[in-house]
This record gives sequence, structure tokens and C-alpha cells, in this order.
Amino acid sequence: MRPFRIDIPQASLDDLTARLRNTRWTPQLPGDGWSRGVPVSELRELASYWQTGYNWRAAETRLNEFPQYLTEIDGLDIHFLHVRSAQPDALPLLLTHGWPNSFVEFTELIEPLTRRGFDVVVPSVPGFGFSAAPRETGWSAARVGQVWAELMRRLGYERYGVQGGDFGAYVAPEVAKADPSHVVGVYITGGLGFPTEADLPELNEEEQTAFAELMNADWMHGVDHHALLRTAPQTFAYGWNDSPVAALAWLTQKFHEFNASGEPLEQAIDRDLFLTNLSVYWFTGTFGSSALPYYDAVGPLWPEGQKLVPTGVYSDAPGIRRLAARTNTITHWPETNPAGHHFIAMSNPADYAEDLQAFFTGLA
Repeated sequence: MRPFRIDIPQASLDDLTARLRNTRWTPQLPGDGWSRGVPVSELRELASYWQTGYNWRAAETRLNEFPQYLTEIDGLDIHFLHVRSAQPDALPLLLTHGWPNSFVEFTELIEPLTRRGFDVVVPSVPGFGFSAAPRETGWSAARVGQVWAELMRRLGYERYGVQGGDFGAYVAPEVAKADPSHVVGVYITGGLGFPTEADLPELNEEEQTAFAELMNADWMHGVDHHALLRTAPQTFAYGWNDSPVAALAWLTQKFHEFNASGEPLEQAIDRDLFLTNLSVYWFTGTFGSSALPYYDAVGPLWPEGQKLVPTGVYSDAPGIRRLAARTNTITHWPETNPAGHHFIAMSNPADYAEDLQAFFTGLA
């Protein structure tokens, strides 16, 4: 375990500023609003703020308030945050971010969790941020889950909970499969219980409504990032790695599509927090390597979970509890949690921390 601090060279900040200043802007295409992608006017305003208003050094100082470490597991340096609660009987909780996020997803959630009696461990998925990028394919959710189990063993934890959203929703159950005698429960932000084509004839009226909600969601009709990141990430990584505006447009597009809060993105998620997440990708050059979880995926299959330990879910619809229970032992499935589940840890950390506590209370 080697202590780690973020220290981006000033030359990298100056380079980012110069690239933003020298952007060769594309004209606005015909079409209303977001119908052809991120509107030029909105992106220009956001890029201008990134260049002249956003303060990376302040964000860097904030991130360095969290104890950070590197440790080599399975041939890779794994970056992680490890923040202990003041409570002596704290339950360790392992948080796994998804795409297009990073460990930054949880920076506003950590304090509410430690205050509620959790030790918090936040690793960066291999190829994301400050974790090393794998040099070969095959880094599936199962392999990451095995690495996370080893990390918790090295930290000396005998009993712990795991959480995951997006790609983390695939990883968290795999940690339980790799280490069932030590994991007390698995908490998924959302994604369990999505019906397949074979399930459709059996859906009741309420479930059909939930399925229609799924099929009408913006993120079901946006850019197919699964296919793009599975088949041609190298092609697009040239632009993301060379042009900060290309990278900004890509993440703005996906955050817009994934935003399920019912509010405009700029109201749902703090602009500086969004840009800090983006800046971590930019300064570490990990836009391409963050596609690794998709390399070996076959289509946009939903997470299935596991039955070795109890499962809790933050968001219900468009998932269907009856279907999720086929492959999970569901003990927590609220129907009234605030919306915005994909980025709920960023947009509403207090409610998310409360629901995590509600699930894990009694499991330890």
C-alpha cells in the first residue's frame, strides 16, 4: 500500500487551456435542441467555463483531502480512496463507479457515509483515472470483482458490503461471488429486473407500463456507447485524447442521456463536479482505456446479480422486482426513492446515503 496524491503538472493545465482556446468549432447543424447532439451554443459556454472559470487546483486540493493509495493487484497498480469512520464498529463499504464516471462520482457521498458509520473504500476501475490500464483484453466484471475482493483482504476487512452502479452493478455481485464468506450484502443503484423478450408475454399491466418507460427513456435512444466502445474505441480515442472539446462533448452527451432526474443536467449535477470528473479522464488520458469493460461484452445485456448474499436496489422501475428475484435474494426495493438513479450519488448524495444505511443496517 503506497500513499498517493494527485499532482497534475502545471504544463498539463497550460496545455489544456491552450487547446480549449484554439478550438476549431463546428457549425451548428439543422435541427431543434439536442436532436443532432450537444448544441454548439451550450458546449461553447461550458468549454469557456472550463477554460476560464473552473479551478482544477481547487478540485485537486479537494480530492487530496481523501486518503489515497496505490497497490499492485493482478499485475496492475490500483488506485483507491480509503476513508475511515470515527465510529469503532463501522461497516466497511466498497463503492464501484461506472462509465462515464470515475471515483469522483462518490466524493460528495463519502462524508455522509462515514458519518452514518461506514468505512468507505473507493477504487478506480482498471483503465479509469489513476488506476493502471490493462495491457490485454479479458478484464471482465468478474475479474475486477476478484481484484476488489483481494483489495478488501489486504485492508484486513473480515465483513464488508459492496455497492455498484452502471458497470459497478456488474462488478458488485462478482465481488460477492469471489468472496461470499466476507460480503454481507450487495447494493445496486439500478439495472436489475429488466425484462427480456422472453418475459414480455408474461408481464402484467403495471409491468408493461414499467417496460414502456424503459423503452421510452432517452438513454435507450441515444448514442449506442455499448457498441461504440466495444467495437471501435481506438478510433474515437484519438479525438477524445487530443481535443478537450471532443471529450467534453462526448461526456456531456452521455450525462445528458443518462440524466433521469427530470431536471436539466446543469441543475441535477454541479457543473464543477461534472468538470472534475471530466478533467480526471483528460489529465490521465484514459478515455480509450475506460472502454475496456465493453471489449468482451456481447450486446447491452443487463446485470443479473447473485443469490449468495442479500441484495438491495435503490431504484425500482423500469426494473421489475419479480424478475430481479429470479437471480437475486431481494431484501430492499423501495418504490419512493428520489429519481435520477444513474448519477444519484452525485446529484443527491444525502438520500443515497440514507438508503444505503437502510439496506445495510442489520446485515453486519
